[in-house]
Amino acid sequence: MSLEASLERRKQSQAPVTGNGNGVVSSSAPSFSTHRLRLQPKEDHRSESYEDLQLEFSPLLFSMLERHLPPSMLNVARDLKLQYMRDILLRYAPEGERNRVQRHREYRQKIISNYQPLHRELYSMHAANFFVPSFLKAINENSEESFRRIMSEPSPGIYKFEMLQPQFCEKLLSEVESFERWVHETKFRIMRPNTMNKYGAVLDDFGLETMLDKLMDDFIRPISRVFFSEVGGGTLDSHHGFVVEYGIDRDVELGFHVDDSEVTLNVCLGKQFSGGELFFRGIRCDKHVNTETQSEEIFDYFHVPGHAVLHRGRHRHGARATTSGRRVNLLLWCRSSVFRELKKYQKDFSSWCGECQREKRERQLISIDATKQELLKREVKSPP
Repeated sequence: MSLEASLERRKQSQAPVTGNGNGVVSSSAPSFSTHRLRLQPKEDHRSESYEDLQLEFSPLLFSMLERHLPPSMLNVARDLKLQYMRDILLRYAPEGERNRVQRHREYRQKIISNYQPLHRELYSMHAANFFVPSFLKAINENSEESFRRIMSEPSPGIYKFEMLQPQFCEKLLSEVESFERWVHETKFRIMRPNTMNKYGAVLDDFGLETMLDKLMDDFIRPISRVFFSEVGGGTLDSHHGFVVEYGIDRDVELGFHVDDSEVTLNVCLGKQFSGGELFFRGIRCDKHVNTETQSEEIFDYFHVPGHAVLHRGRHRHGARATTSGRRVNLLLWCRSSVFRELKKYQKDFSSWCGECQREKRERQLISIDATKQELLKREVKSPP
């Protein structure tokens, strides 16, 4: 029986059912619908494998998410854990989105079955050949001090550092060009990285997903755990990896926007170009995304090949016109299903939105002023 059919039968049954992981069910299951995910993962928990199931989402995502389950759920049957996690993920992926995901999976498989990689060494992680020594040393030491040694923070929440070796940048550029030639020669219609970029390619679509998973898990998440913990930086569990291309005969600039990510890595691969600066204009939640920019939030970032900038996905930004040459950047949108689940419980001001914090300070000042006024009134009324 398919997973869909099994879950549908459960919904139709009046009594909740449980399973023991071997297809045997009983009629006295505890309800976990009110249980919340834990923000910090249980690092020593050994997650189940979901590789044998046909699911709408990556099996690795379920294994990662399992470490965030409430304590009472860690040792229940696999199918119960699966249903609980699947329900959470489906809240962010309605039926139309699930159908799109299935079509995308088929599209991706067609590419991988026909495209022949040019540099196969790029498709698995070879850290010593990919990264500059200073970056590797900081990751191996894995401390805030080691990260700050290689990073600068020119504006609050924006971190820049040297990351990729020139040889890696050159190989990745030639791999992307090889893929684009294959697309042109076979007249294959590819999906672009997002709705704003008309040029570029999704790296996950032609086989680089596993390598990018390692990049996120082993290199970006440790840094994000330190600097972006309030937006799920330590719980990043999925990504969208792509390259974008700018130039006179490509996309020229990029409009003001926020990313669909908790943390964004942006690395310039090359080539020779002028212009194309990123402009940042403050971090905002959904409610305040179009509010005015404060002077202290204005910052421009100038690209250098091999150098990275790391920032929150909700940090509003855009790209100025590339005035000559060709600029290609690697983007990794890193996401946390745990953070997205916990966001719905937010009752008041977010700790990371600039406008939320200004409103909070204003409310506190108003409250303090009102208290002072009340105390003054009492002093006036009090007899000598």
